[in-house]
Amino acid sequence: MTLKWDQIDDRAVATAKVLAADAVEKVGNGHPGTAISIAPAAYLLYQRHMNIDPKDDRWIGRDRFILSAGHSSLTQYIQLYLAGMGLELDDLKSLRTAGSLTPGHPEYRHTKGVEITTGPLGTGIASAVGFAMNARRVHGILDPETPLGESVFDHQVYVLSGDGCLEEGVSGEACSLAGTQKLGNLTLIWDDNHISIEDDTKIAFTEDVLKRYEAYGWHVQRVDWLSEDGSYTEDVAALSEALDAAKAVTDKPSLIAVRTIIGWPTPGKQNTGGIHGSKLGAEALAGLKTTLGLDPEKSFDVDQEAVDAARANVAQRCADYRKDWDARFEAWKAANPERAALLERLQSGKLPEGWEKALPTFEAGKAVATRAASGQVLNAIADVLPELWGGSADLAGSNNTFIKGHPSFLPEGRSSEAFSGNEFGRNLHFGVREFGMGAVMNGIAADGPTRVYGGTFFVFSDFMRGAVRLAALMDLPVTYVWTHDSIGVGEDGPTHQPIEHLASYRAIPNLAIVRPADATETAQAWKAVLEQSHPAALVLSRQNLPNPARDESTGFASAENLVKGAYVLADTEGTPDVILLASGSEVSIALEARETLAAEGVAARVVSVPCMEWFEQQSAEYREEVLPSAVKARVSVEAGIALPWYRWIGEAGRAVSLEHFGASAAGDLLFSEFGIDAEHVVSAAKESIDAARA
Repeated sequence: MTLKWDQIDDRAVATAKVLAADAVEKVGNGHPGTAISIAPAAYLLYQRHMNIDPKDDRWIGRDRFILSAGHSSLTQYIQLYLAGMGLELDDLKSLRTAGSLTPGHPEYRHTKGVEITTGPLGTGIASAVGFAMNARRVHGILDPETPLGESVFDHQVYVLSGDGCLEEGVSGEACSLAGTQKLGNLTLIWDDNHISIEDDTKIAFTEDVLKRYEAYGWHVQRVDWLSEDGSYTEDVAALSEALDAAKAVTDKPSLIAVRTIIGWPTPGKQNTGGIHGSKLGAEALAGLKTTLGLDPEKSFDVDQEAVDAARANVAQRCADYRKDWDARFEAWKAANPERAALLERLQSGKLPEGWEKALPTFEAGKAVATRAASGQVLNAIADVLPELWGGSADLAGSNNTFIKGHPSFLPEGRSSEAFSGNEFGRNLHFGVREFGMGAVMNGIAADGPTRVYGGTFFVFSDFMRGAVRLAALMDLPVTYVWTHDSIGVGEDGPTHQPIEHLASYRAIPNLAIVRPADATETAQAWKAVLEQSHPAALVLSRQNLPNPARDESTGFASAENLVKGAYVLADTEGTPDVILLASGSEVSIALEARETLAAEGVAARVVSVPCMEWFEQQSAEYREEVLPSAVKARVSVEAGIALPWYRWIGEAGRAVSLEHFGASAAGDLLFSEFGIDAEHVVSAAKESIDAARA
């Protein structure tokens, strides 16, 4: 398009620059540099290129904007203000203060117009890849007959990043995947200013980024605002042309490198590390305003005419687009009533009535690895939950994450002999990129309305922890399938045997760690996870586990109690002498120990604890029923460090646990060698009983 840009746009950009400087100056801390110099690019995006609706920030037809350089939050806040998206001048004045709509980094579900929480560098780019992938999947679910790029569900995903984002490995992981996926709806604007906190980036960041992205399979362009002769021009027309060119390339994601001077035009501070993350100070702030032709004595002195014009422009331009989109959407609904009903269900977050009838049942007495049971559950419910999709970090066969009979999510021509697919497929292949996978899933979940899962070995969850923490922080309905959960991994040895991981992940607030004891509990675990809209991890065994009958013959309780986090699986007559608490594969060990204790006249209750987080959410009355305070003798059994159990077992309690790394040997041998067995549970129970009596 031919860019129409006049003096009032320049005045709006000048207003944006000084607002960034004034906001940081007022609060005394923050990141003004990038927000000052990149203001023309951000203004161009919001005012001329992005399709948004100031009255409806969750409109499904909108373009998405992700500020990967989240420290420069003012870059987005000021554009939301200028676009009339809900922020006002007082919000900018309240930057980084308690209760404000303008926190230090953009936060999901806190500020309208913010698509996802950013801040940890690189994760915004990686999550944007998830947004772009999700757009294609939603198109495939709801409008598969329409060519890509022509559906009401197609839109653009724009990302703004700095140098730091491109230095972080997670951005490379996800951008490599984006190139493989040919995500033509994704455009990354790189603020190439050569400055980070430690000043000039040449001390650590020297590769040819554009060539790297070309190798990833991206379309790349450069827009130089800084010329070789040292002159500097904020050439928004050139950037606008580059954005148009990026949109026209539909079979590759696009990178636009914009060579800027950080903080321009701030005398004495521009092009230095000092302007990255500190207030300008009175002298530099006055110099900036004077250079821009504004009154250096005034603070938050906005050009109201320019603000009004910017808001009017967005309102009119986007209203015109929304009117056309609404007509197309109504035509789609009329032609696709069943899919329209599906969309309404998905947007409501509800599951179809009676969906749980599709859950498989497992033969009592037949041992099954919980990872295998999980795979059977996924395949059983796939047809009734089309929103469910996912994959693995190159471990689909081991994690059992593949949905059989459904294509892979692959561009045409990317199919292999083992996996055939299409651009709207369902099975995701993340490659060996755990962190990238986690961040991509965050983007998918934040965008909605699909439900995504991703798998890897539990020990490799460490590689994706940063993304998992962000999912918990945002309360995103991401499901992790973490298999090979203990020393039961066996011969692969200590590098592959998670020991501290259960404790480590239970430490993350708002994350449910669900470790089912058997195949029946695994089905109930999936049911419980999908009926909630929160992040959860299924921690599953490599080895086969007993699947005991749950009926009058055994007296074992129904696995439907799993949703409560912990429940009495096997009880005694009257008050128990000791309570045995266990999760996952160790529940069967606790049951075996119970029989031995019973033969010796000791009454033991076995409590299955698949999810401590869910148990904590239960009423005090229910927790007392399961773990009566009068019974002080308690034993926890888990093949990992015991740290999370002490609050449940108390001072007289004993922990059968693993406080050291594993070894390379058969899993059964390691359980015996390291004392994770019924014999040691019996001994610990007797010790605990004695301690409780003392």
